Amino acid sequence: MKKKFLSVMLASVMAMSMIGCGSSAVSGVAEQAPEQTQSTDSAQPADTAATDAAEAPAGEGSGEDLNVMLETPVESLDPQQATDGTSFEVIADYTDGLMQMDADGQAVNAIAESYDISEDGLTYTFHLRADANWSNGEPVTANDFVFAWQRAVDPEIASEYSYMLSDIGQIVNAQEIIDGTKDKSELGVTAVDDKTLEVKLNVPVSYFLSLMYFPTFYPVNQAFYESVGDTFATSPETTLSNGAFVLDDYQPAATAIHLTKNADYYNADSVKLAGLNYQVIQDSQQALMSYQNGDLDTTLVNGEQVDQVKDDPAFTAIGAGYLWYISPNIKEVKELDNLNIRLALTMALNREAITTDVLKDGSAPTFTAVPMDFAAGPDGSDFSEDQTRFQDVCRYDAAAAADYWAKGLEELGITELNLTMIHDADDAPIKVAQVVKEQLETTLPGLTVDLQQMPKKERVERMQEGEFEIALTRWGPDYADPMTYLGMWITNNSNNYGFWSNAEYDSIIADCTTGETAMDPTARWAALYDAEKIVMDEAVIFPLYTQCNAELISTSVSGIEFHPVALNRVYKNAVKN
Repeated sequence: MKKKFLSVMLASVMAMSMIGCGSSAVSGVAEQAPEQTQSTDSAQPADTAATDAAEAPAGEGSGEDLNVMLETPVESLDPQQATDGTSFEVIADYTDGLMQMDADGQAVNAIAESYDISEDGLTYTFHLRADANWSNGEPVTANDFVFAWQRAVDPEIASEYSYMLSDIGQIVNAQEIIDGTKDKSELGVTAVDDKTLEVKLNVPVSYFLSLMYFPTFYPVNQAFYESVGDTFATSPETTLSNGAFVLDDYQPAATAIHLTKNADYYNADSVKLAGLNYQVIQDSQQALMSYQNGDLDTTLVNGEQVDQVKDDPAFTAIGAGYLWYISPNIKEVKELDNLNIRLALTMALNREAITTDVLKDGSAPTFTAVPMDFAAGPDGSDFSEDQTRFQDVCRYDAAAAADYWAKGLEELGITELNLTMIHDADDAPIKVAQVVKEQLETTLPGLTVDLQQMPKKERVERMQEGEFEIALTRWGPDYADPMTYLGMWITNNSNNYGFWSNAEYDSIIADCTTGETAMDPTARWAALYDAEKIVMDEAVIFPLYTQCNAELISTSVSGIEFHPVALNRVYKNAVKN
């Protein structure tokens, strides 16, 4: 998940679903056509929804803390600055937006008690709850959303998720403000009164309500923000809550984070946990030992660990939605500008071996630029169900890889090539990087791959600056549409790490965004396949696998909600007996 990529899906109602690696976890994004949602206030409160495992009678639960493992540290708790899934999860623990997700991923009311949508789909009016308050006792107001959204598009803030308001949300004047041609006060969002928020869009956006549970759209109390200044969201004292929990122990780069149940939360009666106790543990063996010792209630496992625990009743595999892939720096590394070299690299990757022999967590080999099981088309089918669609350019074929390699080396006039691959210093990426190195060097004579591990934050910064050769990276969907991936590779996109450019591709994406194709769901779906084919034919990325999380969740715990889109884990309805 990162910043600006041109995307807004203007199709009509789509049924979105996610089936997670054989687990019962499902998720979908609510998509409602404007004409069907005018004067709508029928969405049910999120406390009425819970996973199948959370059917304990109301009031049950020990009131203990839930002890949760995090594999990476939080990068930022500023909702308009955060960009990673770990940060989003923690922010959502203590902050509610206008809408939230139920257990099935549907957008349901949160701070918004009801909403109206104009017949043309261009105006949303949200009516805020009277009983929603900040943890300092002040009411949550419409201005809190106006202030936060203006922050998100303010060039001085430089939010990496500003595109959520412009390209995706299509809020009036958002792009102009980001570009610096209009003042942030001209953003198409208005506090009609303390409890009424009006939002104006450039074009109808059928999934706009589902964007409202994305943290970039969360409110910020202006007076509090201005009172703490640059220290905002860097400690419990500089953070406010309006959600299920209150942050009471945190510092940047902390290895432990604690939240306590918010007794003043408008829906406090439904929250059964006393609090959340996060522990950042990047070594999987240490994490497993902590779980076995009772210090964790839930932890990730991978590799040989899966063989050890797969028969444990606490073991489950849950779809995480992330696509892991290798990104070549096409612009800055002349050898990688050679298509034959790139095709050789992607053909030399044995994805099945990576998922079956290394990860062993249910992750699925992936041969498409858009991963499986998160976006469904007009006919209800998964966009990436056919993993053989691009097999002519993306498959494991050592002989074909060697042929492409020989052609590429000849065209470059070289016989050897050394590439450095950067990757995260977390357990799974380290293991995957080692196998990738072995596969590439074994299959492609004359190739040497040097591995360089680093904290995720540094790896992302290196990629954004173009200071890398190849990189092992991942992307999780922010919303349930293929554009959340395909939008990354338009020219000059911040997430187009290889700095690739193709005018035909840009044209297709633009037409699927605001052109005639955008209004025809079937035609749009076909055009998105055309765009994906260009990415694959050009080997812009080398897809590896769609991530599945193998987890141990104590049998005393139920009701954790898992989603592949936006927020991966939600704890409001969790129970620990």
